[in-house]
Amino acid sequence: MSSKENVAVHQLLALLESRYAIRVLWALKDGHAQTFRLLQDSVGGVTPNTLNTRLKELREADLLTHGSDGYSVTPTGADLLKRLSDLQAFAGKWSVAQAKKIK
Repeated sequence: MSSKENVAVHQLLALLESRYAIRVLWALKDGHAQTFRLLQDSVGGVTPNTLNTRLKELREADLLTHGSDGYSVTPTGADLLKRLSDLQAFAGKWSVAQAKKIK
């Protein structure tokens, strides 16, 4: 991986590591727009200030947009979510393996 690619990966991970960032994106993965209040309920436990900050950051990163129906993922955000969806399958297998180690 080139240094430019490394920088890009680090930038994306830094954004996604921000508190609630992935949860906001995940709440919108079905492609339906959500209002601020619906997103706050979907994400759970996020303060309005934190949610506003994450929404601003995700919009600046072109992962979210805001329209008359509320917040939704951009095509770039949908592409990222498609790639992250592989984590669900991995997480399921990993979780089973972890549970077997504990027994």
